[in-house]
Amino acid sequence: MTELKTQEMTLNMGPQHPSTHGVIRFIVKTDGEVMDVAIPDVGYLHRSIEKISEGVTYNGFMPWTDRVDYLAAMNCNVAYAMAVEKLAGIQPTKRAEYLRVIAQELNRIISHLLAIGSLAMDVGAYTPFLHTLREREAINDLMESLCGQRLTYNYARIGGVIYDLPDGFVEKTLPVLDRVERSLNEFDRLVTGNKIFLKRLGGIGVISREEAINYNLVGPNLRGSGVNWDLRRDEPYSVYPELEFEVPVGTGEAGLLGDCFDRYMVRVKEILQSCRLVRQCFEKMPAGDFMVKVPKKVRPPKGEIYVRLESTRGDMGVYLVSDGSDKPYRVRFRTSSFTAMSIIDKVSHGMMIADLIALIASLDVVAPEIDR
Repeated sequence: MTELKTQEMTLNMGPQHPSTHGVIRFIVKTDGEVMDVAIPDVGYLHRSIEKISEGVTYNGFMPWTDRVDYLAAMNCNVAYAMAVEKLAGIQPTKRAEYLRVIAQELNRIISHLLAIGSLAMDVGAYTPFLHTLREREAINDLMESLCGQRLTYNYARIGGVIYDLPDGFVEKTLPVLDRVERSLNEFDRLVTGNKIFLKRLGGIGVISREEAINYNLVGPNLRGSGVNWDLRRDEPYSVYPELEFEVPVGTGEAGLLGDCFDRYMVRVKEILQSCRLVRQCFEKMPAGDFMVKVPKKVRPPKGEIYVRLESTRGDMGVYLVSDGSDKPYRVRFRTSSFTAMSIIDKVSHGMMIADLIALIASLDVVAPEIDR
């Protein structure tokens, strides 16, 4: 019998594909169901955000930072504000720092709820996605009452934040946090222990500790591979040193350490830690001003600065260069989705095409964060 000869195919996945979570293209080379490689092809969402910064004032660029990562806009706002403040020698009030942490942790819950819900949906479980959206909308209501926006917040300012907590915010938030924690138990019963879910994620898309470090993965993707690193604790900033929280890491509980399930579980556990942080902020937040006086036109002295914080997808850095004028000379964002894309072609080798969906979803890549 003659041997059946097959030919490698090059398939196009995206740039418009429901499982890529945005406008991203993957060039898939495969011979049947097993891939040889999936190569990310990025650049479809480049909006010149960093270049725009050079044409607006320091304060005027704040709304644009929302667009760097629209699912973690609060962290983008704060990262940029921290960079300008550090270069200009501006120190926000303690109350402003607490308000920023409250807003960032609520944003982390919002982002992680969408991540775990869409991951479940991508591997075939649609109903849990609706449960996470329900809880996400409850926190979106809180964010709207805080800053008037549900997605692109534009909340942080150079020197503080634009608004203090509205009346009754604490009383409205605490029951929502209780509900989110209860809903995660419900979510666990729906999907976490489900045999199909475990089979789709356990032992799939394994990223070892060494690979995660070498490819510069950050945040939940790094911690999912067992690396116990979190900027909030290990290079503390703002008021995080005054707060108690744990850093969840992957344990390989559904298969192998660093698989898709580990990255999923890290995000589930981080939601609980964010609830804990917000409650502590309510207890410890001092009275006082939420904004210090700053000039209408901020002019940091000539120089450069690099500031980083722990965003929802991990280490976010802002590199800022000032020429002494009222406009930035250069702003550069370092984002986690860009580095996460770099490891896909390595991990995808020998993987089933259907598992590529689980890998992309478990990395929680946000397309606009890749292209700026």
